[in-house]
Amino acid sequence: MGEVGWCFDNSYGRLPAHFYARLAPVPVAQPRLVLCNDALAQQMGLDFSQVDAHTLAQQLSGNQLPTGAEPLAQAYAGHQFGHFTMLGDGRAIVLGEHLTPSGQRLDVQLKGSGRTPFSRNGDGRAALGPMLREYIISEAMHGLGIATTRSLAVVATGEVVMREEPLAGAILTRVAASHVRVGSFQYLAMREDEAGLAQLAAYTLARHYPERQGGDNPALELLKGVLQRQLSLVVAWMRVGFIHGVMNTDNTTLSGETIDYGPCAFMDHYHKDTVFSSIDHAGRYRYGNQPRMIRWNLARLAEALLPLLHPKPNKAIALAEEVVFAFDDRYTASWREMMAHKLGLFELQDGDDALMEQLLTWMQQSQADYTQTFRQLSTPAGSPPWLASLEPWWQQWQARLARQAQPLERVYARMQQVNPAIIPRNHRVEAALQAATEAGDLAPVRQLVAALQDPYHDGVAQQAYVTPPAPAQVAHYQTFCGT
Repeated sequence: MGEVGWCFDNSYGRLPAHFYARLAPVPVAQPRLVLCNDALAQQMGLDFSQVDAHTLAQQLSGNQLPTGAEPLAQAYAGHQFGHFTMLGDGRAIVLGEHLTPSGQRLDVQLKGSGRTPFSRNGDGRAALGPMLREYIISEAMHGLGIATTRSLAVVATGEVVMREEPLAGAILTRVAASHVRVGSFQYLAMREDEAGLAQLAAYTLARHYPERQGGDNPALELLKGVLQRQLSLVVAWMRVGFIHGVMNTDNTTLSGETIDYGPCAFMDHYHKDTVFSSIDHAGRYRYGNQPRMIRWNLARLAEALLPLLHPKPNKAIALAEEVVFAFDDRYTASWREMMAHKLGLFELQDGDDALMEQLLTWMQQSQADYTQTFRQLSTPAGSPPWLASLEPWWQQWQARLARQAQPLERVYARMQQVNPAIIPRNHRVEAALQAATEAGDLAPVRQLVAALQDPYHDGVAQQAYVTPPAPAQVAHYQTFCGT
């Protein structure tokens, strides 16, 4: 495997043994390469052209381990829909940490690689449809400029997995800055492992926040850093209408990357209470509630870190509260700045908040398409078809733009950089997955992924994916966890 270019240096495996379980992926019957992300491979310094598709499928299914791999399943806990559970990688194996030519350290994980000590009676496997879905959405998020795990490949296993019905099995190769999550700290806190907490905090600070090392209170620096990155991440989700769907603490990374694309989806017509996940019955993780939920998750991280923040419990709580309680004001400021960018406003002024809220209120009442509305506002040529119903607001906005020093050409150019022309529309994703899983036709998946690599461009490849779904395609649409 050395000719491919793997360069493993597995720092997580040098942490205490109870942080993980060492084991190899469970072999599969007939691995076959379905999708391979050649652009990502090149960015990682890998050259897959040096091996044939059969050999590559053997390697990316776990049947053959790369030289230098030290596979392990991570232990962690998590609040799932508010309920605490001891968890761990139940169907995933981290092969190791690959060092890119630029020195970036990336986890390489096989998802769907078989049972582990953390499987909790699960089969440890994954189905082809959900793995293709994660490939599409994670690469779309990367194209949108949002921090995310990446998808390197999907391999069909030649085996059947049983869910509500028998499905074709598959393994996704996921690439991440790391798989350290809020739940990793919760796991150690539940074990009352203060030494382990200190080791993991120091490790995470060095790996993801080296600029914050050297302070008097490393755990506090870590909490502050994670809060800022997660805050920025959720603002980015809100910008493009992304709904994660399963914002449990085990799906909240310390690196600030979006992870786990199970029941996620993108909003079509705007409504702050939009929810798609079939298991989110109370709408806990609905679109408009995502900021509150990430603050809740950060509070759980703060709780886990309390023993490290200060030896006196009352002082530790005060330090944690100071950071977490600052979230709302900081989020509001970041959200306002994001919305200003979407509306072409270079500096916020009095009255801008009302301008933003009036537009969103109209969009919700009119069931306006979130993506198309902002993209059409970003296009100076012609008037949007819905302008008549929003004429007073439009006139106020145009007058507000005219008061800026920047020329309109620059205003619209800036808006087009933050308001995508296309997103992975739910009906388009479902159609592509249906073609792949039922007819074995991967062309729709490939075409969709290719268009989503440049979502802010109004090119020929993007035009096929601009049109919103028909009302019948939106009604009762649900997403599923895939496990």
